[in-house]
Amino acid sequence: MERDQLADFLRRRRESIRPAEVGITDGPRRRTAGLRREEVAMLAGMSVDYVVRLEQGRSSQPSTQLLGALARALRLSDDERDHLFHLAGHQPPPADGAARLARAGLIRMLDLLGDTAALVLSDLGEVLAQNRTALLLMGEHTGLSGDRRYVVYRWFTDPAARAVCPPEEQESHGRRLVADLRAAVGRRSGDAAVACLVDRLQAASADFRRLWTEHEVAVRRTDRKTFLNPRVGPLTMDCETLVTPDQGQQLLVLTPADAEARERLDLLRVLGVQEFPTGPTGPPVR
Repeated sequence: MERDQLADFLRRRRESIRPAEVGITDGPRRRTAGLRREEVAMLAGMSVDYVVRLEQGRSSQPSTQLLGALARALRLSDDERDHLFHLAGHQPPPADGAARLARAGLIRMLDLLGDTAALVLSDLGEVLAQNRTALLLMGEHTGLSGDRRYVVYRWFTDPAARAVCPPEEQESHGRRLVADLRAAVGRRSGDAAVACLVDRLQAASADFRRLWTEHEVAVRRTDRKTFLNPRVGPLTMDCETLVTPDQGQQLLVLTPADAEARERLDLLRVLGVQEFPTGPTGPPVR
């Protein structure tokens, strides 16, 4: 771990970001160049004291989870993120596969979308980042480990994942998940991680085995689904998926499909996160 170089890199990246880039109002009395340390701490979900110690070269070695949070908070590019990991004495996440972080450009788009619900997913359906409105709509889906980080795995193994989807939509939604996974398997032919995920799903779910044998393939770019939110009731949302050129990550944008859904979403924003259930209990996102 190169503490002095890490400290200098973090400080310079913090000072290079304009507050407006991360949704922070740049008031007339602001004197700090770039972001304040407390703002980085808020965006990364860590203590101000730890950010201070990192920038002063006095910290213990940060975990890969903390480095990922800092990379997102500081809007690092892929190269900058890898450099951050190297300075901290860790191997960076692989360029492909499940451990990737959301790309900096997609994170910026989340910020620009404001009150429009949006999230970044991997091609296997891991939620890599989500904005506040998406969090209110579907709950926290980032930071899961093991097979639970895959939406398709939760759908076929966790009854709670289906309970938040209307019964009349569950069959079609399951088919879409399987067809999308089939397309990902085709794109990533020879990837042992993907093949093993399919094997584990077949072992865990008879319903998945049934749909997998039908060999349906479809990449979902537009869709309409109903989210059964425990606070405001059902919301019908139009879903638009934008993919990166290599199809490795996706930006999913969700907008109300009708006036009733729009009113309920507005109410949800007013209610905020008070007493919101913790954990990945929200509706499926693909």
